[in-house]
Amino acid sequence: MQSDFLVDTQISDRAITVTLGGELDLLSAPALEHALERLPASEAELMIVDLRGLEFMDSTGLHLLVQAQQKAHASGRRFALIKGGEQVQRLFELTGVTENLTIVDSPEELLEVDQAPGSP
Repeated sequence: MQSDFLVDTQISDRAITVTLGGELDLLSAPALEHALERLPASEAELMIVDLRGLEFMDSTGLHLLVQAQQKAHASGRRFALIKGGEQVQRLFELTGVTENLTIVDSPEELLEVDQAPGSP
């Protein structure tokens, strides 16, 4: 059985961005887990997971994202998600994890905050 899942990683000085596409489920979760484990060492202070390309996510994917957040925080990084489609967001809401995650509409929202830490 073939999975329709894509993972793309971009690393800059300020952020590690992992962009997901397709379906994140029990079958495709190992690909994301592998990609997260293979992230090179970086001084980036922010990890962003872009969910806009996801068409579907099940509890396996949700569990991986929560684990990724915990690992990011343990290494001193901030962690944020870019809001996914309706099904993806519904899963977050139904499970109650939205209260524990930073979820934004666009990466610019995160980077704007970074640019003005002491601004009024």
